[in-house]
Amino acid sequence: MQGELPTALWNLPDPAEAEAGEDLVALGGGLDPGTVVLSYSRGMFPMDVPIGSELGGGHTLGWWSPDPRGVLRLDHLRVSRSLAKAQRRFTVTFDERFEDVMRGCADPNRPQGWITEEFIDAYVHLHELGYAHSAEVWWEGNLVGGLYGVEIGGLFAGESMFHEVRDASKVALVALVERMRGCPGQRLIDVQWSTPHLVSLGVTKVSRDSYLAALPDLIREDPCLS
Repeated sequence: MQGELPTALWNLPDPAEAEAGEDLVALGGGLDPGTVVLSYSRGMFPMDVPIGSELGGGHTLGWWSPDPRGVLRLDHLRVSRSLAKAQRRFTVTFDERFEDVMRGCADPNRPQGWITEEFIDAYVHLHELGYAHSAEVWWEGNLVGGLYGVEIGGLFAGESMFHEVRDASKVALVALVERMRGCPGQRLIDVQWSTPHLVSLGVTKVSRDSYLAALPDLIREDPCLS
């Protein structure tokens, strides 16, 4: 059940007005729940941007709307024989260890890590409000992989995934798709940027204009995971 969202504290731009191929559309603002959910409903998401050493270093908050956008349509999921076999080794749960999944994704040893304590606090709050969800993958009683993201209507905006055992993150994605297939209405998983790994699972690229045009109908659907 999704709780009532506080009013967004920051006014966000329209990503449709950004230059084609320009992924970063705004800087600044904050991670209050109203603003974060508003960003997804407008086709954006927050991620830190490193500041050059000539400007003192550190980072600032950026709002991104990739062009093109990586998306996974539920009927496009590809499950190889080896992945189907691997599924039988694991158990998958939903929303049982949200913060632990985020911390797995935030492993400081991962290259280009951006999930700070500020992000963890913000998304744990969204989880408590019923907007952020996780899939946990278990093997021999241990949490060995998972993913998390934000659900608005029929949109699941995937944020990150991790694995400590081979195929665990893929198993989390397959479980998410299978669960969403059981819900009526339009459903789409946003993966932000396409990668060869995600393409192998069925992810395709769409233009930002196409993505933004599909959003209004998607977010009017009833949520599936809440």
